[in-house]
Amino acid sequence: MITIAGAGVAGLCVALELARRGHPVTVFEQGESLELNQSSHLAGGMLAPWCEKVSAPEDVVRLGAGAADWWAKVTEVQRSGTLVVAPPRDQAELRQFASRTEQYEQLGDNRIADLEPDLAGRFSKALFFDQECHLDPRQARQELVLQIEKLGSEVRFGEPAPEQVDIDCRGGAVDLPELRMVRGEMVMLECPDVTITRTVRLLHPRIPIYLVPRGNGIYMLGATMVESASWRAISLRSALELLGAAFALHPGFGEASVIETGVGLRPAFPDNLPRIIKRDDKYHLNGFYRHGYLLAPAMAQQLADQFEQEQMKCAS
Repeated sequence: MITIAGAGVAGLCVALELARRGHPVTVFEQGESLELNQSSHLAGGMLAPWCEKVSAPEDVVRLGAGAADWWAKVTEVQRSGTLVVAPPRDQAELRQFASRTEQYEQLGDNRIADLEPDLAGRFSKALFFDQECHLDPRQARQELVLQIEKLGSEVRFGEPAPEQVDIDCRGGAVDLPELRMVRGEMVMLECPDVTITRTVRLLHPRIPIYLVPRGNGIYMLGATMVESASWRAISLRSALELLGAAFALHPGFGEASVIETGVGLRPAFPDNLPRIIKRDDKYHLNGFYRHGYLLAPAMAQQLADQFEQEQMKCAS
């Protein structure tokens, strides 16, 4: 039996990867439900390696390239691409964004209107990343648990992990050298009068935002990045900036209902890349920063490979 601490996205991806390979797995999760793991629960669920390349290392593109296909075997993946726009006064931001990435198409106002009719006439230029996708993180984690259990393994909620486990995926609950917390704040909006079908990123020099459709007029709006380990509720400044950016994207959001706000702490190493660390006969998978759903599949596969190789060495 392989034991795993933590039922965030990393722990569940590792559990499923090992269970698929025929290993019995038990995941221990201290929280009583999936919703109590804030970082994974409040994520945007964007599988957007090319957009992330703007500020992330090249490894994010390499590791995230296969994420959509991996997730498609678990949950519904919306393969509708990412649209990146900027207000007229911030066109320099759009040009700078384009210079730092690739795999996009430059669009004019007519093409923008074809993709998203509700944005017609609002933006004259955009970048369209047609290979990018998004998923619903809450649905995805529920279906991860179902698949793990279907393969004969189990996820134990409300049960803290024993001191000695094989794999530790508890994020900020673990003391690892150089690991820090990055605070992210989000807002969930209900706005049936605005119809947007794909992830839209609105560029701004101070606070760029992304809007991810969840269906039925629900949109996830995020996210701030603050070097802080505070769990206090979303600040007034962050809420105003996020909501103001949504209104700048489309004035129809002025009539939206704010149905949820949230704060998550995302563990990160100095290079903002996840790491597999072997310490005291235990593997640690940690440091996903803002790329949990994008990079967890590849890192889970790497960890499963290392774990099996170690088992083979011990058996020989």
